[in-house]
Amino acid sequence: MPPRPPPPTPRKWSNALDMYRKVPTDLLEGTKRGSFMSFMALFAMAILGYLETRDFLSPKVVSDLSLDTNREPKVRVNFNITMMDLKCDFATVDVVSVLGTEQNVTQNVLKFSLDQNGVRQRLMGKNKNQNDIVLSDEGVTETIEELHENGEDAVSLDQTTLKFALHQYEFVFVDFFASWCSHCRDLAPTWETLAEVMTDAAESVVDDTDHDYSDEEYEEAVKLELPVIIAKVDCVNHADLCMSQSIQAYPTLRLFHNGDLYSDYRGHREVVEMTHWLANLEENIHPNKPEEEKKLSSADDIARDRMGVETSRDEMNKLPKRPDSRVPGSTEEKEWIAEMQRHRGRQREVWKDKEHDGCQLSGFLMVDRAPGHFRIQAQSSFHDLAAHMTNVSHEVHELSFGDPGIMRAIERAETNNKEGYPVVPPGTLEATHPMNGNVYITRNVHEAHHHYLKVITTHLDHPALSANRWMSRPQNRRVYTVLQSSQLSFYKSDVVPDARFIFDLSPISVSHRIKHRRWYDYVTSLMAIIGGTFTVLGMLDGMLGKAVGKRRR
Repeated sequence: MPPRPPPPTPRKWSNALDMYRKVPTDLLEGTKRGSFMSFMALFAMAILGYLETRDFLSPKVVSDLSLDTNREPKVRVNFNITMMDLKCDFATVDVVSVLGTEQNVTQNVLKFSLDQNGVRQRLMGKNKNQNDIVLSDEGVTETIEELHENGEDAVSLDQTTLKFALHQYEFVFVDFFASWCSHCRDLAPTWETLAEVMTDAAESVVDDTDHDYSDEEYEEAVKLELPVIIAKVDCVNHADLCMSQSIQAYPTLRLFHNGDLYSDYRGHREVVEMTHWLANLEENIHPNKPEEEKKLSSADDIARDRMGVETSRDEMNKLPKRPDSRVPGSTEEKEWIAEMQRHRGRQREVWKDKEHDGCQLSGFLMVDRAPGHFRIQAQSSFHDLAAHMTNVSHEVHELSFGDPGIMRAIERAETNNKEGYPVVPPGTLEATHPMNGNVYITRNVHEAHHHYLKVITTHLDHPALSANRWMSRPQNRRVYTVLQSSQLSFYKSDVVPDARFIFDLSPISVSHRIKHRRWYDYVTSLMAIIGGTFTVLGMLDGMLGKAVGKRRR
């Protein structure tokens, strides 16, 4: 009996593990369909591999949301806004927040006068506090009733008589007032006294001639010799006339020359100050006129005699002499400053402003990081404003938050960027100033646009920014994006409208950063492309084979 063979020894588990078992070549069958599917698989693998490689080599800008950790107590608001129908004399900027209120902000704000076509004419200067002006002449001690006892010299005009006066006289000086206006009531005796001075000047001219006039003829001759007709218009009774003249505040003292608007008077409301202003205008308009024919110069001399002012017109035109020893806060220093303000006012009032209807305000504000608003409104310490004549239609040339130097640095970095991907996500720079170029027009009275601004702190991170030493600091890579909406608001008839910009800083900040893909993520994607393409096309080939086989049967 032959010996038994030894029992088979068990194979090791490592030898049993084989995921890549080979099939003999003679058992495989090649087909045209399989060849075509193989080319399709290789083509798909190449395309997908190229796209995946390009995506791996191209970093992305991603955005993260987090609580805002900005600890700066203030935020800067940059603005450049044109008020289309609001004079620079009345335009003021107020800032209001839950932490406090600042009225008529003057620091870092500039004003430019605009003509009726919106063309910028000249720099009005910084938005300084309105200089205090004398509202009435203390030298006029009579009441308006006492001045009217011998007749009313200031002529009351309406729509028809104003046209006649503008056609008849070279100079017409009109006080547009409202009976309820306290400043107008204070001015009334001074204005009547000014009219009496002009009447006295005309009478002196008539009396110098050898005449034999009757009383009526004498009065007519005096009217013809008036240097300037002093008139007044009650805007309560003649609202249409005042609206046609665009009277926005009371009292408005307006001078007409040869039927056209020449200028508004904004100086001290004293008799001598006004006659001095008129005499200077006469010299500017008629520089070659003989001295004896200058009626307003004669009226100025009469006013000085009547009011007891010893200072001559030439002395008033001279620059005030500075004190030898300037001690801040001293009486001499205060008097010199007051005289300088008067002198500048006289020189400024010579400027003809008949076509200067609008005002462009530009600059920046430092506001609290708290909900609040800033507004542009008509305001005056020396006038009562007509609410129905206040038009705050405006155009926003620029409105943004934060340091404008950062925005310029980002734009330069975007221009010089060689990384192949943007410095900031598309639309981010536009979101920092969404209102730029917008125009907001109010077509009815007692209306104004209010703008609501949600301000979001946005942090940027990009190699092109870090290359700049100044931009390498995190606080210098912070910008503010704005979500904006506007609506038309309606006011009560006695409230002066204002253009209001309401801002609120979001507690959530946005961070834009560069994200690079990991190498193992890329390798995994390549393997998935190769294996997935091979498997899917293999399944497709199998299904096609079965379908063709069934059809042949």
